[in-house]
Amino acid sequence: MSVVIEQPRSPRNRKQANFEKYGWMYMRASGVVLVILIFGHLFTNLFLGEGIKAIDFAFVGGKWSDPFWQVWDLLMLWLALIHGTNGMRTIVNDYTSREGLRKALVIALWAICAALIVLGTLVVFTFDPCPAGSPANLLPSFCPAS
Repeated sequence: MSVVIEQPRSPRNRKQANFEKYGWMYMRASGVVLVILIFGHLFTNLFLGEGIKAIDFAFVGGKWSDPFWQVWDLLMLWLALIHGTNGMRTIVNDYTSREGLRKALVIALWAICAALIVLGTLVVFTFDPCPAGSPANLLPSFCPAS
């Protein structure tokens, strides 16, 4: 009794083969960078200072007032979303046999990824922990009382 292993689907053209190669390389590189970013994020938020008890609105507001942490969190957000979307694209390509459905699903995946990246980027860069006109008792302790 012999087992026959099917040939993997060959790319439809050379351009797609290069895209798949670069997607594979991106997954490896972004995975390594994400591990570093995530463990740095967890170490800073959970082990430094008072630990998990200190994580509240004021903690996030103070952290995002520093451009270093804005870039750190933004890089983590972008890499994680693109990494996850590329992984889902690979799954869709592997398990979808109808070409039209496959294209629709991949387009939907990337559209959702783009929307989440835009929204996340807006949140990181437009976050204001001390909005003007807010009652002083609702503001974090580091905001000047207005």
